[in-house]
Amino acid sequence: MAEKLKIHTNDGSYTSFVSYPTSRQGPGILVLPEIYNSNEHIRDVADGLADQGFIALAPDVFWRIKPNRYLPYTEAGLKEGRTLNQQLDVDQLIKDLKYGLDFLRAKRETSGVVGSIGFCLGGKLSYLCAARLGVNAAVSYYGVKIDDYLDEAENITCPMILHFAGNDPRVPEKARDKIAKKFAGSKIVDIHVYPEALHGFNRVGYPPYHEGSAELALKRTLHLFHRYLVP
Repeated sequence: MAEKLKIHTNDGSYTSFVSYPTSRQGPGILVLPEIYNSNEHIRDVADGLADQGFIALAPDVFWRIKPNRYLPYTEAGLKEGRTLNQQLDVDQLIKDLKYGLDFLRAKRETSGVVGSIGFCLGGKLSYLCAARLGVNAAVSYYGVKIDDYLDEAENITCPMILHFAGNDPRVPEKARDKIAKKFAGSKIVDIHVYPEALHGFNRVGYPPYHEGSAELALKRTLHLFHRYLVP
């Protein structure tokens, strides 16, 4: 069960898609997209989390640039997504996402417990939600440029999983090694690399989906969320 609504900030509002479990009760999860924005695939991810008992909110991350623009997995979609991403003010977006988390926290049905999950651009955003916005658990899939924000790693106090593809020029081995070194010995951050996977391996129904990697990553993700978000 899903609905489209507006999340209000102090200087505007943005569209979000919220998926509910049949009980309409459960912990909240912010679902953060690739540069294609919260398109059909990301909404399917939110629906899947709702099937697992979570209230999942997928926001329009480009609302300050080109609102309600959700892109297909095509060359044209990729080109437009990259253009929008180049104009994105990440620090402002994190402030905007706080309103989405506050919406989830304020819902009686969530008991104030919230997490975040994101993919590519959204993987970086989920990492920053852990570093800046105090989520209770966070998951990042092939998050880009996380290594540019490792000076904020000490701010992360929640359990977090970082999923990376083994063959990913957008998150190359050098960047993964830098991230792994930063979190070496951490008791709350787990890093998993999927050797056979490419960037975007979680896109069910779209290239370069890799079933084995996606299923294992989902199993680990749900274990984290059920352990740390469910009362």
